[in-house]
Amino acid sequence: MAGTVLTNTGLDSFLDGAPEHRDPAFARAAEAVLGLLALRGADRATGVPEPTPGLVRQLLVEDLPTFVYAPPGELAAYPAVLGALAARFDGGRREGIAVVLAESAPDFERAMTDPGNLTWHRWYASLLRTCGADLADPEDVRRRLAALDGAPLPDGVRRAHLMGRTALADVLLAEALTRAYVRDAEAPPASGPLLTDHAVATGIGQLASALQDRWTAAGLAEQLAGPYARFAPGPDAFPHLVLADALLDEHLDYYGDPAAPEPPPPAIEAGPVEEDADTLIAAVEELAEEEFEPYGGEAPHLMYAVYQRGCSADSVARKAAEYEDWSVDPALEDLPVAVPDAAAGPDAAPGPYTVPPVPELVRLLGTAELDEADRARLEGPARDLAAVLDRLAATGLVFRAGDAFGLTPRGAGVVRYLLGVRGVAAPDAAEAAAWTASDVVAAAGGWSSSVAVRVLADWLHARADTADAWSGLLAALGTVHAGTSEAAATRGLFAALDTAGAPPEALRGALRDPVIGAYALEALRHRGEEADPIQVRTSARALSVLDALPAKKGPLEARRAAFDAAAAAWPGGSAALVRAMAAADRHETERVLHPLGITLP
Repeated sequence: MAGTVLTNTGLDSFLDGAPEHRDPAFARAAEAVLGLLALRGADRATGVPEPTPGLVRQLLVEDLPTFVYAPPGELAAYPAVLGALAARFDGGRREGIAVVLAESAPDFERAMTDPGNLTWHRWYASLLRTCGADLADPEDVRRRLAALDGAPLPDGVRRAHLMGRTALADVLLAEALTRAYVRDAEAPPASGPLLTDHAVATGIGQLASALQDRWTAAGLAEQLAGPYARFAPGPDAFPHLVLADALLDEHLDYYGDPAAPEPPPPAIEAGPVEEDADTLIAAVEELAEEEFEPYGGEAPHLMYAVYQRGCSADSVARKAAEYEDWSVDPALEDLPVAVPDAAAGPDAAPGPYTVPPVPELVRLLGTAELDEADRARLEGPARDLAAVLDRLAATGLVFRAGDAFGLTPRGAGVVRYLLGVRGVAAPDAAEAAAWTASDVVAAAGGWSSSVAVRVLADWLHARADTADAWSGLLAALGTVHAGTSEAAATRGLFAALDTAGAPPEALRGALRDPVIGAYALEALRHRGEEADPIQVRTSARALSVLDALPAKKGPLEARRAAFDAAAAAWPGGSAALVRAMAAADRHETERVLHPLGITLP
């Protein structure tokens, strides 16, 4: 089979061009480069595939990192092949390809060495080479593979990652082969077809396997599909990826972007995450049965919602009230819920569920008019929801203690794993603490206040609460998302900082910050320390006034009265205040003042 796959690419004539082309590394690179260019539709009228800037870029950053294994010492051969190939053509082809090669070189090397791009075939080829295997000898590959029983995974890569990349590579290669065959059949090239009818008749899958062997290690595809299939499990070995998909959907509904980071859990307990995830999906599928209606299908949402809270416990009653469309104060949705001591352990029994008393419901929901009749009305839905949570708690990965429910530390690790295998940014506490000031501020703006307080404090503590750390964080509050609709929420993170312990020089240094200068002044005054208000800029003072205005709460008359009072104390009156606010943050000024009938300049 290998002898009939992509043999008509002009490889021999290309390698005859110069003695150095016979270098084994160069020859291996040339075979893959010419084959992939031809497969992608490069013109072969001259006998070899003609590279174009677009095809070269795709080859370097997409195809080679997906299909081809090359040791680090041989990576340079691939751009060299492309440069030598471009030199065979007249016009500006050589110069155009040279530009693409220079631009793409860093991305190519990064993509080829990124563990996230590994497939089973590329990974085992790497391991086999490390063991001294002759990758061109299928018998040596088989023998060395047998000695790899229990082979390690790349650092930071899960089996599901490798499976997913392998499945994607299989699909992409099969599609490329099919398109190439159809293309040559519809318009037969003068240089002949890339694939013979006989080869295609044996199956596109076998053709793809032959190419994988040629580009990674001889005989590897057959071994991983046969006697060593356990080394390269396919999708059937990962039933929990259905739950990973559901959690990804939850994340996209909340953030709209997989790169938007989830808040790190305060504690994660290491465990057999794949086995735990399989246990969890079994419980989720059981909950989809009719006996767990109406909330059985909400299991993925319940786990995601707790994780998104930074794994702080939530309230069964509050969640049931939300499902029943009761009015819940948005400001209280993230209100922490107390968990009895030792009640969140994996062996803790949930016990019978009882709706909290009316005063606690008022605290949780923010609705002062609740009475015993309302509490009785919530009893049924809350018990139904508690039954769902108790089934999840039987896994040891979720807990319910009275009205509180959440993820155990081991459960937090499983949810983090499931998010990660679908590409969601889900850092742990150590990773978040290592972020730059701008990164942690950008992330914290999308989290609840209680989570932001914890993570920002941890970030500062990881840097010993130095003045430099505080100064960097304070500066980020004014620069991250500047000029966007998210700027107000970002500078609002100042309230999440415990400035009582901040070095005074950091706060004084922030007085002249055009965004948070007035916040720094107020913090110094609250501590009873000297501060020069003259240093605070007009923009910072205007933002402080803007952020103090009620944006959505209360009747319009009261909100307008608050603005009028602030304008009366502002030099130049309301017109000057509006101009200063709009210049500092037009998005937030429009949002706050438009309902009051105030037009921006």
